[in-house]
Amino acid sequence: MNFALILFILLVVSFAMWLLDMLWLRKTRLAAASAALAEFDARNAGKVGVNTAALAADRSALEDRITRRPWYLEYTASFFPVILLVFVLRSFFFEPFRIPSGSMIPTLQIGDLILVNKYQYGIRLPVINRKIIDIGSPQRGDVMVFRFPLNPSQDYIKRVIGLPGDRVEYIDRRLVINGKPVEEIPDGRYFDEGRLQYYAEYIEKLGKVSHKIILSESPMGVPIMPTGQHTDPQACRYQPDGRGVTCVVPPGHYFMMGDNRDNSEDSRFWGFVPDENIVGRAFFIWMNFGNISRIGSFN
Repeated sequence: MNFALILFILLVVSFAMWLLDMLWLRKTRLAAASAALAEFDARNAGKVGVNTAALAADRSALEDRITRRPWYLEYTASFFPVILLVFVLRSFFFEPFRIPSGSMIPTLQIGDLILVNKYQYGIRLPVINRKIIDIGSPQRGDVMVFRFPLNPSQDYIKRVIGLPGDRVEYIDRRLVINGKPVEEIPDGRYFDEGRLQYYAEYIEKLGKVSHKIILSESPMGVPIMPTGQHTDPQACRYQPDGRGVTCVVPPGHYFMMGDNRDNSEDSRFWGFVPDENIVGRAFFIWMNFGNISRIGSFN
């Protein structure tokens, strides 16, 4: 479901009804109320011994009934300011997401509710996601939300590993970027409660970012093989025995990987993320109803 498109349609409909009400319908109601109140005043002007408080209440009720927005405007025009605020905040500033899988464990857990910065990588037009103001670009180590290139209706979240032009090698579970092995520092073991399994944990350093990754403790990880569809099969060379892959990232694209290296479907298997598919940089966990201690920023 394309929520951005649905929100845009609601915004257009509510704005059209709000504008129609401001330019025509409201004036019609006010004119009708003015005529009705004049007739009410004329009808009651000569009465003697009338309860003035009750008369004033009746007059107010009549005015309210005639000037009140009809139900179809209450459910459209009345919501326009709220929908506009949500649309602007969600489209240009921050968007909430829920983590549905364990591909980013240990950094992000299933059920984490996160915020994504929508403007850090440039201002984009809503719905079509076209960049109109270039503010910045993804950096190695960023946790990024993007539209899955093979199915743009799905949002994925992974870590930026390779930038345009980078040579990325992932062979025998070792990451090498532009000929330089990425530093990994052993950091004990990690127990995944969802899988009831222990993993080897490491601190990985990508540029200025230090973050944790986990690897299966088995001698061999998941075989690295291309999926049935690949964004650019000519840019990657796979080891015939599934030991790994070497890719040169095309211009305007990014190589993404999950921190749960043996349980992540990412660029190693299906290719690269084009710039136009970028949603934004994930930076804050605002809630996890199963563990509120997780609230806070992350690398």
